[in-house]
Amino acid sequence: MPVPARILVAASAALALSAAGAQAQRLPVGATVTSATITGYAQLDADIDGGGDFHGSGVFAIGSVLRQFTPELTAGVTVRYDYEDWKFSGPTAFGAGPWGQLHRPSVGATFVYAADGGLTFTAMPSVQWAYESGASTGDALNWGAIVAVSKAYAKDLTLGIGAGIFREIDDTKVFPVVLVDWRINDRLRLTNPAPAGPAGGAGLELAWTLDDRWEIAGGGAWRTHRFRLDRNGPYPDGIGEKESIPLLLRATWRPAPASRLDLYAGVAVAGKLTVYDRDNRELISQDFDPAPLLGLTFQTRF
Repeated sequence: MPVPARILVAASAALALSAAGAQAQRLPVGATVTSATITGYAQLDADIDGGGDFHGSGVFAIGSVLRQFTPELTAGVTVRYDYEDWKFSGPTAFGAGPWGQLHRPSVGATFVYAADGGLTFTAMPSVQWAYESGASTGDALNWGAIVAVSKAYAKDLTLGIGAGIFREIDDTKVFPVVLVDWRINDRLRLTNPAPAGPAGGAGLELAWTLDDRWEIAGGGAWRTHRFRLDRNGPYPDGIGEKESIPLLLRATWRPAPASRLDLYAGVAVAGKLTVYDRDNRELISQDFDPAPLLGLTFQTRF
């Protein structure tokens, strides 16, 4: 029997760690939900404080499977691949473009246990390789996990807290994760907009449902990416890091109950670019101006 659309949405939310346990409990035992997502995005020109500017574009694809094994236990696996291409113009601060084409393949798991009293425990371990073309993938490993606990205080409100702990190319990163799923009314909802992972927490987004097919939203999240640099580049075997806070507006169209198309527009603020040598000693760090962002996502579930 086909899985109802509302359950498919719940499964997607569970994989994104947005009130994961409360959503996953709605799956019938033995049900398996698979989802596929592809996103294309671009960052337009942004000035670098030390001179020059840069822009880039990329695409990432995600495949996920979620299964309800028992009334209490839900588990799944996610495979993801990110590709980015960055162009630097007159980067006086760095002497040359510090990086170009980046790759981030990863695999992760989701484990959700629904206990008594509305409590839900979630663990999401993952392994990622983050590197520039020409870098050694053996020196590009990022690994760690998100752990969290949430509680359903009412049928329309689930709150939780957790932490992300990741080892990222000679550096350990720990950050908080706040889980929110608050249906303020039939049309307005405050929730986490994106999966938490090595790049940072899930952020917050306020969404307004216009009808069965259309939704608009706005939100943001902190993001940082750390990756191994080309062994033959200007900083051989070094480490690059890009961090920012993307603030995004979203318009969503659902052509069918199990599919959605998201259009994004926004700006990346509080941006910084940093280069370290192969021994993780900081060489150059430069802020960059607010950068316009555009993106398009298609997701389907089956």
